Amino acid sequence: MLSRITQRQLEYFVASGEAGSIIGASERIHVSSPSISAAITHIESELGVQLFVRHHAQGVSLTAIGHQVLKEAKLILEQMSNLYTIASESMNNVRGPLRVGCLDTLAPMLTPELVFGFGRAFPGVRISLVEGNHELLLKQLRSADIDIALTYDLVPASDVTFQSLAQLPPYVMVGEHHPFATQSAVSMQDLAAAPMVLLDMPWSREYFLGLFSEAGVTPNVVMRSSSMETVRAMVANGVGFGIANVRPKAHLSQDGKRLIRVRLAGVNKAMQLGYATMAQVQQSRVVSAFAERCRMFISDQYIPGMAAPSYFDPQVVRVA
Repeated sequence: MLSRITQRQLEYFVASGEAGSIIGASERIHVSSPSISAAITHIESELGVQLFVRHHAQGVSLTAIGHQVLKEAKLILEQMSNLYTIASESMNNVRGPLRVGCLDTLAPMLTPELVFGFGRAFPGVRISLVEGNHELLLKQLRSADIDIALTYDLVPASDVTFQSLAQLPPYVMVGEHHPFATQSAVSMQDLAAAPMVLLDMPWSREYFLGLFSEAGVTPNVVMRSSSMETVRAMVANGVGFGIANVRPKAHLSQDGKRLIRVRLAGVNKAMQLGYATMAQVQQSRVVSAFAERCRMFISDQYIPGMAAPSYFDPQVVRVA
């Protein structure tokens, strides 16, 4: 099997061809003459051609085939240099591709201002967006199909780094004619006996059911859906109450029915909203810049697209 020609050997050959002597090349690139001679001999042996005519005490001159090989060698070295340039630019300039994953329950609120606002701020960035559940986003991160994921800290993983930016405490949502709609707050014990509509997404459902377990009660789940909008619609239509963490500014379900947000009493585990990246991957400049934007735009006081954390429905329906 033929051995490979290395980049360094090509550099030694090009230096000799341009200098017209091995000694001149040695002085130019600060490499010993025997090392340069050995590199040239290796290339000639590899290609099966003579690249130089050696002149005693007068240096070397390229053969006809040597001139052609020198031209191609320069092109190869230039292309290899371009690879380093591309890599350097990707680490230092805010330009190039950015593949963002976002939890589908968060996407309608976060992505317009946070993700596509970033694209408007940096026109050289080409953004692609993947929406899905937490399980899918972790899979996409690990397969390098996305660079960063906007999600919750649902599943600790040693190979994934999670940066928490804001807390999203759970609250109760009900239709406007639900008995809880007149309450300033309800407890987990109050909820246990009432019909519940569960957001049935991987890891999210474990979180919601875990709230009941922590309180020592069992929920009465009468309906499930993997879609937050479907859960909101069923709640608004009186099927049952729901528990959520995201705070949409809209007060209506998609079929136009009113939703009421009610405070959940007690100390309950909040969702940690933030971004996830692969722990062992050095992030490009564009990913680092987007992560910085996330840190600037998301906090406990403000989350793009969401109602204020202190907000609960100011027009609670009073049942006569």
